[in-house]
Amino acid sequence: MTVLEQTAKPAPPAVARERRVPRAEALRWLALRAVALAVLLGAWQLVVAAEVWPRVLVPSPGEVWHQFVLTSTVHDGVRGYGGHLLVEHLGVSLRRIGIGTGYAALVGIPLGLLIGAVRPVAVVLEPAVTFLRTLPPLAYLSLLVIWFGIDESPKIWLLVIAALPPIAAATAAAVRTVPVELVEAARALGSGRIALLLSVRLPAALPEILTGVRIAVGVAYTSVVAAETINGVPGIGGMIRDAQRYNQTAVVIVGIIAIGLSGIVLDALLKWAERALVPWRGRA
Repeated sequence: MTVLEQTAKPAPPAVARERRVPRAEALRWLALRAVALAVLLGAWQLVVAAEVWPRVLVPSPGEVWHQFVLTSTVHDGVRGYGGHLLVEHLGVSLRRIGIGTGYAALVGIPLGLLIGAVRPVAVVLEPAVTFLRTLPPLAYLSLLVIWFGIDESPKIWLLVIAALPPIAAATAAAVRTVPVELVEAARALGSGRIALLLSVRLPAALPEILTGVRIAVGVAYTSVVAAETINGVPGIGGMIRDAQRYNQTAVVIVGIIAIGLSGIVLDALLKWAERALVPWRGRA
């Protein structure tokens, strides 16, 4: 047998089967989701056809699709909903979420590091973080409006306050669970308190910190509708709130679906970023 024949030898059947299994499994899950979606849409249409509730309360899937098209395009000189396309409403809300979560991370990660590593700081500040974490966004929205007016400021502040506690709490918990062996080894090498915090505790806690950021983004996403109840157009929450005032149920459903689908995409991107930043997570 020549060298060329040896190099051109096909992969063993077992290896080929292993390569096909993930793709086949992914197709099966995709088919299952498609069937579930079809069943849901069929049941929805049956409920509408049976007139269990008035159409103004429960529109058909076709009516929701029609509103999706209207809010996503320029029609008869009207641009989307409230003068903005659906993607523009969603983009404004995502920008607010990004800014709010970004500021929350800038404050929450150092705060969590201090709470987790310095006992006196934890005694003073940890109850405050817990207090904020238990408050629903609407509890302090009115106060923020009184302080900052009805422009962008109260919306961003609300999202910062909503997203900060999960980040700080996750960071503090992660710092406290750093293996003692790592800390003692660093001390034996002459590392001081600040060096321990930045070069040992922070890298070891990074996976849990990123998980806290993911949770914070979810909290901010659920809070954005509340943040946009005041002068929230453009914004997906403001669009939903405005449509609710005029009983435009189909537009409300379009907004809810847009929030849910974009949330799935955003969470997938955050998971990808987490795997890229901490590839060792989950490995023995």
